[in-house]
Amino acid sequence: MHARYLRNVVTLELDEAKCSGCGMCVAVCPHAVFVLENRKARIVERDACMECGACSMNCPEGALAVDSGVGCASAFITGALRGTEPTCDCSGDGDGCCC
Repeated sequence: MHARYLRNVVTLELDEAKCSGCGMCVAVCPHAVFVLENRKARIVERDACMECGACSMNCPEGALAVDSGVGCASAFITGALRGTEPTCDCSGDGDGCCC
């Protein structure tokens, strides 16, 4: 069983049209968020994403995007480690914010 963070708050995006099926995302993801199916990457464990950015930094086609270190999962983990309230750097009226 993989770790789960907060449901449906991850900033991870996959542009399947750009994906070449190289498998780098599968290789570098520490939480098995991706699989290769029919020569394309597919997100299978979205809520397991810790927004580390390894997939997007290693994707040669630019098919992956994630706001590394600014997401709600990161905010809650950092808050827990520091003993502080989580802050996810959301701005505006809080639309889409976890807090």
